[in-house]
Amino acid sequence: MRSNRVKLFAVLACVLGLVAVACSSDSGNDTDDNQQDTASLLDEVRDRDQLICGTRDDLTGFAQKNSEGEFEGFDVEFCKVIAAGILGDATKVEFKALGPERFTSVQAGEVDILFRNATATASRDGREGLAFPFTTVYDGQRMMVSGDSDITSLDDMDGASICVVQGTTTELNLNAVLGARGISFNPVLYSSHTELREAYQAGLCEGYTADGSALFVYKFTSEQAGGPQQRILDEVMSKEPLGAVIADGDSKWEQAVTWVMRATIQAWEFGLDSTNINSYSGNDVNILNFLGRNDFDPGLGLDRDFAINVVDQVGNYKEIYDRTLGATGLIMEGSYNRLWSDGGLHYAPPYR
Repeated sequence: MRSNRVKLFAVLACVLGLVAVACSSDSGNDTDDNQQDTASLLDEVRDRDQLICGTRDDLTGFAQKNSEGEFEGFDVEFCKVIAAGILGDATKVEFKALGPERFTSVQAGEVDILFRNATATASRDGREGLAFPFTTVYDGQRMMVSGDSDITSLDDMDGASICVVQGTTTELNLNAVLGARGISFNPVLYSSHTELREAYQAGLCEGYTADGSALFVYKFTSEQAGGPQQRILDEVMSKEPLGAVIADGDSKWEQAVTWVMRATIQAWEFGLDSTNINSYSGNDVNILNFLGRNDFDPGLGLDRDFAINVVDQVGNYKEIYDRTLGATGLIMEGSYNRLWSDGGLHYAPPYR
């Protein structure tokens, strides 16, 4: 009887051993697959030695082409910020002007990152598989009318024709806000701001709604060029946190681009800009960590001197804002786009 039991245990041991070997083999394959899955866009961009940045070419102050066909503006500068921080060279950017398909281009991997006045929303973050790592401009939707119009508030717009870009959060907000107030209106839809502005200038609509920043830029540039006076209504119709967009699910890439952009805020907080970041001679340990001079590596996959490259080659946040949006009359004073210490919303977590 004992002999039979021993034989039985021996057989079971062999079976279990085979199962263990099989499981061990499968586990090894899973590990290889997981290692392959962890390949990050950060590595791909570095191997390519170029950043592909989606933006637009039709919005003064944010992103447009100048007379020489070069992209310029606030969003364009932040494309350069990413290139400087990741590749060490702000010029290593390929720009792609995108239209309504902007999010599809991100999802399909046609661009590495998008800077195109995109508002962070729950459905875009969740259902559309996008991530919004950093808000570059805190904005809100507004309404603009002709300076000689009798319209002084949204309540006066009953029956008015309103120009709006189709397929945007702007269109959704317009329907929601005016619908909630019981204000009937005639939406006049366009596929781009260029078409919309031409229609508004031609008098095809009484109101022009967009992000407040875009309206203030248009008002300033139009009036500076001798165009008719415009009036932007006081009411803010929505919250529009605008910023970078990337594909969801790549934490290594998201961490890197997030902290590269935060460097523009952190430098501003430290009083560092493109004129003095290379000549800092103090002993503040936080600044020394930020500049990569200490033996400090937070594990973000960035070179220790990435912040110096960003600020030296492109500038801190205020420098970027002032020379792009500020040049179009969109002043920072009184807006949410100041430092938290000055009543604004911009705030960089500690770099330590």
